[in-house]
Amino acid sequence: MTPQRIATLALLLGAASLAACATKPKELPPQPIAASTSTQAGAPMAPTPPQPVGPVAGSQADFIASVISDTVHFELDKYDVDGESQGILRSQAQWLARNSAKSITIEGHCDERGTREYNLALGERRANAAKNYLVSLGVDAGRINTVSYGKERPVALGSDEAAYAQNRRAVTVTVN
Repeated sequence: MTPQRIATLALLLGAASLAACATKPKELPPQPIAASTSTQAGAPMAPTPPQPVGPVAGSQADFIASVISDTVHFELDKYDVDGESQGILRSQAQWLARNSAKSITIEGHCDERGTREYNLALGERRANAAKNYLVSLGVDAGRINTVSYGKERPVALGSDEAAYAQNRRAVTVTVN
């Protein structure tokens, strides 16, 4: 074989091997159409609606974002709803009026002082005081459950007045 034939044969073999390795290009998935007011043909197209931002309406996050607070505080050995707590509960009643399908649980809590039994009873009175105030504002009592945790679930650890004050509370939690 002549050198020219060898070079031609090598070139043909190389081209054949490259052709054997060639694969069909992968098809890309269809891309979403960008928000636009016209199509390629120039016909008008409805703009894409904006995506919701913020918490889902009616959720616990929406409740927290919409009310003054989810928590009312109490004085030592007390369960009366003071003026500040009344404002907080009014904002909760307004949210509940806007979200009539939602129910809540009010959790009563105490600081670490006192017996377990005393604090469970005081936590129940605190939760019921908050519930009764909401009912007086027009919230259906059937939408409100209460539970007392006494001193079992402190929000602030410590044995000083600052921690005690934070733990004497009633917390509203959305249920459904």
